[in-house]
Amino acid sequence: MNWLEVTIDTSKQGLETITGILLQLGVTGFVIQDPDDFDEFLTYQGKTWDYMDEDVEKLKDCPTNIKFYLAENMQGQETFKEIKKTLERMKDSPEGADYGSLEMSLGNVNEEDWANNWKKYFKPFEVGEKFVIKPTWESYNENTNRMILEIDPNSSFGTGQHYTTQLCIEQLEQIIKPDAKVLDMGCGSGILSIATLLLGAQHVTAVDIDQNSVDIAKDNFIQNGMKQGQFALHCGNVIADEALVKTIGQGCYDVVVANIVADVIIGMKELLKDFLKPGGTLIASGIIGDRSEEVKEHLESVGFTVKHMTEKNDWVAIMADF
Repeated sequence: MNWLEVTIDTSKQGLETITGILLQLGVTGFVIQDPDDFDEFLTYQGKTWDYMDEDVEKLKDCPTNIKFYLAENMQGQETFKEIKKTLERMKDSPEGADYGSLEMSLGNVNEEDWANNWKKYFKPFEVGEKFVIKPTWESYNENTNRMILEIDPNSSFGTGQHYTTQLCIEQLEQIIKPDAKVLDMGCGSGILSIATLLLGAQHVTAVDIDQNSVDIAKDNFIQNGMKQGQFALHCGNVIADEALVKTIGQGCYDVVVANIVADVIIGMKELLKDFLKPGGTLIASGIIGDRSEEVKEHLESVGFTVKHMTEKNDWVAIMADF
């Protein structure tokens, strides 16, 4: 397998926050380069050395950065997209200036080239018991009783190849009923919203903090033959925007699906509960295995009853009733 080297330029203050984000997204190995550390080494440890290569001394002038590696496949592409979107949100936050430039660079490859090349890894494939996920640019001629879900994720998260998305689809297959109203928090490409409608849901409301994702999701709804009355799309941050929460509607949904990350699910636990009808079901995913019990406890603390937890390759999805 080939690997892609990724470097994020940041500040000393940003190191802890960014490494925490990387860990949440499943990046468990990285190298931190901080000029303060090299300066300390040169000041104290360096005194005991008879000879030091001049390249080592130059490291004290390097920018603070975090370097890590992603597999050159669809999983790596999905993770890259989510990291990039998270960094863009950080830049726009009130604390953005404290995090440094947050520029992301790729080793030995142009980002635009990689963004185009990833399509060669995306071929039609089966998910769960009922779906074939098919990129819009690929043909699929096999005889199947499965539903065909066409998707062009563009720059948004959600091809169906990431374990978190697959876990959500598998759980949605178990619970969607013909009259269901569904809320998709952090909809990305819209893949989970479309899956619920193909499963027979009456209506889905899809929300994302990124306008680009909302636009891409709309295109994918249309590509799959969905009619305007079957879906609603909203862009915004429900944690900070009370007007958006009212627009979405509280106590209205039979199913809420949130394929995000552990910290955001924990931060939204009260809202996720409030969006549901009594007896409704939450599917929460994007949770790395080490944090699944923590998320479970937080959900239970606000009144959810966890029915079961499913896992793939150390990613976890939680199904909980309210």
